[in-house]
Amino acid sequence: MPSQLDNRRASELRASLSAVGSTLDAELRPRITTIHSNSAALASQQADLAKQTAKLQKESAQWQKVADNSRGKLKELGDFENWAEMLERDLQVLEETLRIADGDGSDQRDTMGSANRGGGYGNGYGNGYGK
Repeated sequence: MPSQLDNRRASELRASLSAVGSTLDAELRPRITTIHSNSAALASQQADLAKQTAKLQKESAQWQKVADNSRGKLKELGDFENWAEMLERDLQVLEETLRIADGDGSDQRDTMGSANRGGGYGNGYGNGYGK
């Protein structure tokens, strides 16, 4: 049978454990509150980051379209420039041919520069072929 002393010691032990629990609870509550508020702030930042990422992806796709379009335009410009150079060479050859046919004198191949070197027509490299 428990004696009065045992009851008193059990009571003191309960009170002591309760005090320790209250002390731990008091220390942990501010930390828990901080963690909870930080969690909410992080969730908000995560949502903002997701929105900004989607916006950046859309913007990046638009810039990619602009870059692709510009690349195509530059290629067209290069093709046009090549066509104009070929046309100019052909006109020089035609002009020289007409000059020779009209009997302007001797063969004037050297007056045309590189467009007719090597005796061939074409790209001006003297090999008789296009580029």
